[in-house]
Amino acid sequence: MFRGSLVALLTPFDGDRLDEAALRRLVDWHIDEGTHGLVPVGTTGESPTLTHDEHCRVIEIVSEQAAGRVPVIAGAGSNNPVEAIEYSVCAQQAGANATLHVAGYYNRPNQEGLYAHFKMLHDATELPIIVYNIPPRAVVDIQPATLARIAELPRVVGVKDATGDLNRPWAERQLIKKPFAWLSGEDGTAVSYNVGGGQGCISVTANVAPKLCAQLQDLTLNGNWEEARALQDKLLPLHQVLFAEPNPACPKYALSLLGMASEHCRVPVVPLQQDTKARIRRVMEELELI
Repeated sequence: MFRGSLVALLTPFDGDRLDEAALRRLVDWHIDEGTHGLVPVGTTGESPTLTHDEHCRVIEIVSEQAAGRVPVIAGAGSNNPVEAIEYSVCAQQAGANATLHVAGYYNRPNQEGLYAHFKMLHDATELPIIVYNIPPRAVVDIQPATLARIAELPRVVGVKDATGDLNRPWAERQLIKKPFAWLSGEDGTAVSYNVGGGQGCISVTANVAPKLCAQLQDLTLNGNWEEARALQDKLLPLHQVLFAEPNPACPKYALSLLGMASEHCRVPVVPLQQDTKARIRRVMEELELI
């Protein structure tokens, strides 16, 4: 179920309020453009600055609008497992297909603590779980042996890997023998990650170029590596410019150029510099997105 181009969905705002109409339009647009799955309220969806009610409302809207056409993996992570369980319950009630849970950031658990965190989530919830390993944000790193141990929990079904370590899928596949979804969390290394056994990417760039990102993943899943490499060469400047300033300011501005939603982000993410806006526009023009 969880493969291909899975968009780390932006959360649109009207002023400082959730723009529910724009969010519904985005869901339909992504499905029409070929996106294989939706991942709302991750970091790209500004989950750190959403209220609890807003967080649950976004999952509800996305699940309702998707209406089973593509899977919805709801961001439900927290360094507090009690809160993560609450978000998981919201996701289940909303009709999401799975939850995405990050390692314990800031409180920095050791490997045993990481296992305890995910076991507690697993035992208290009912949806499939994707483990999100992102040491640059969480500080802690879920090592391959620990991920394999977590994967022994029946409803842990995959990993979003944002370690930047392309050895990981190779090492983890030696240890995890059950059906498991290896998903890249980095657009720039997504093709290389799939060479190592990955089956998809939870993508920021897909917010801006959903059709091209879906095509890229389809090429890798079909083993058309030369064509995938050529398309990734074209997409790389977009991958790079979308992280020129703190995420999600860049993809939100790009989305505004497409007329899909406002560029507004919540503080502490601030408006882009003019030269960054010019770079984004130039790259999008080169890709004929605008």
